[in-house]
Amino acid sequence: MGSARLRSKEAARAALAKSERTGQGIEAAQTAMRLSVYYEAARELARRLTEWSKQLDREERRFVVCTGGGPGIMEAANRGASEGKGLNVGLTISIPDEEFDNPYISRELHFYFHYFFMRKFWFVYLAKAVVLFPGGFGTLDELFEILTLVQTGKTRKRMPIVLFGTAYWDEVINFDTLVRYGTISPGDLDLFHRTDSVDEAYGIITKGLTENALGSPGPTL
Repeated sequence: MGSARLRSKEAARAALAKSERTGQGIEAAQTAMRLSVYYEAARELARRLTEWSKQLDREERRFVVCTGGGPGIMEAANRGASEGKGLNVGLTISIPDEEFDNPYISRELHFYFHYFFMRKFWFVYLAKAVVLFPGGFGTLDELFEILTLVQTGKTRKRMPIVLFGTAYWDEVINFDTLVRYGTISPGDLDLFHRTDSVDEAYGIITKGLTENALGSPGPTL
């Protein structure tokens, strides 16, 4: 999960070059260039997880990358899984802007939703691990929905939840303040991991999947 607005490094570099030529939108293009590191990280992580999954002994116990089916971080993850020569899923939502049929989703695994609540249900029902990259309202909505379900025991499965991009998440959400005010418990911070490292995210996810999900294939709450 993550922003539909983030660009790949090559797209961000081309946009920055154009802005520098025209003298317009340079600051926004520079920001997009900085944020492109998250696109490339999502792409690499998805590729590595796909390659790891394909090495598992039994096909029915493999794991498949699933995204919201749009551009930005979603495209990056589907693209990485495709580059890892694996199947991947897209759960696309119908909204006026931004979402589109990204070309990296496995054709037979592209699904369309009208209602957000149904789409979020299928995200959680299918998920064995969750990775959230920097994003806006939609990503924050999905983050807090998932954390609330885990915190309240509405989903009983144990799954790693990784927030990728420590500086972004620490600036956007002050979790320590929530603890200080007593609106969440100190132990609630253990529901997720924060990291800036593809290697660390890969390690957290593969360890969690090996320990908690290999023995229970298929969707579950």
